[in-house]
Amino acid sequence: MMPPEFSRPVRVDTIGTEPKVVTVTADAAERVALARRFGLIAIERLEGRFTLQRSESGVALEGRVIAVATQACSITDEPLDASIDEEARLRFVDDPTEGEEIELDEDAIDVLPIENGAIDLGEAAAETLALSIDPFVRGPNAAAALAAAGVIAEEDAKPLGAFAGLRDKLAGK
Repeated sequence: MMPPEFSRPVRVDTIGTEPKVVTVTADAAERVALARRFGLIAIERLEGRFTLQRSESGVALEGRVIAVATQACSITDEPLDASIDEEARLRFVDDPTEGEEIELDEDAIDVLPIENGAIDLGEAAAETLALSIDPFVRGPNAAAALAAAGVIAEEDAKPLGAFAGLRDKLAGK
């Protein structure tokens, strides 16, 4: 397995029960490699500021990931700026598959493995960035490009079949 493009391992034995604040910042080469991995035009900034705290159940991570990236419009491929300011909440444990299966609710946090006695804050920041980017971002010219290609907007589509016009009748039109 190849190491991640942006790796900032922190040994678990250096994390105590008191909160420890750690900031990680991707350099230019790491940002280029991550942009390639995530299909972005560029990543101009990627930084994670995390508070780590160890407990009996593992290591809790809370913080923020700040990023500035350029991605392509999903319709026209024109470059679009993306600013990310995303909360990060993770828990690292020795074996995340150990124990019973549990039902996750909206407030549940992701559980990741502690690998070789360390957690990787760079990869945590990179994955948070990847999950925060709109995969189908549309620029200001997207609607015109779709119209020129003959694609109509969903709200302009005419229903077909036995239920044609039912939406209008239900809405009192």
